[in-house]
Amino acid sequence: MREDIGIIERKTLNAWPALQQMTYGGWLLRQSRGYTKRSNSVQPLWTDPGADLRAMVGYCEDAYHRAGLPTIFKITPLCESAGLDGRLDDYGYRLADRSLVLVRSLDAQVDVCSTDDLCVDGDLTEEWLATASRLLQLRPEQTAIAAAMLASSSLRRGFFTLRSEGIPVAVGIGVIDDGDLGLYDIVTSLQHRNRGFGERLMRHILRWGQSHGAHGSYLQVIESNAAARRLYDKLGYRKLYEYWYRVRWP
Repeated sequence: MREDIGIIERKTLNAWPALQQMTYGGWLLRQSRGYTKRSNSVQPLWTDPGADLRAMVGYCEDAYHRAGLPTIFKITPLCESAGLDGRLDDYGYRLADRSLVLVRSLDAQVDVCSTDDLCVDGDLTEEWLATASRLLQLRPEQTAIAAAMLASSSLRRGFFTLRSEGIPVAVGIGVIDDGDLGLYDIVTSLQHRNRGFGERLMRHILRWGQSHGAHGSYLQVIESNAAARRLYDKLGYRKLYEYWYRVRWP
């Protein structure tokens, strides 16, 4: 299981890039001007036995302080052997955004509604970004950062828009990396929720992944998001592991 977790963690890093990143030992320091914890946190992929955690944490704090950002650590099962979570708690880091990584097989054909009004772009477009920004309620500066982060990738990507009566009602991103399909930024407009559009969109993304050779899928969801978890359970996702963040403000 630990090997599976490491594979998924590396693929999430590939799929959701940071504007800047640097390595320190087995830790990856990612910074993107504060847009999302995922791209503005320390990702400890491995830690040398006997490492001086206080010194390593201090190095990270200095780096994020210089960038004007809070110091955030992403805590996964890969951190357990080093005892990092408990040490960060001792150092005054608060726990935030407890989340789940869910996975499912794509061996069986996924059913979709053939009459759906669906648009799939292979690259980021201004139209998709504008729609996603509106549905995600991003501020202009967040939209600009997202555009820079998502501008290009060597991975196969799909930017999906589902419309109803000509109106965009749901968007999402699919990213394929070595046979695994990651789903990101799945969102339905507030006015069109609880009408099945999110499920229909996800089915299209899963079918698209199958058509491009994906044999499995993963996604990340905040543990407290009951509505999303019900949908993902309905679509056959199961929990692989948990993660959370430890945050300390300057």
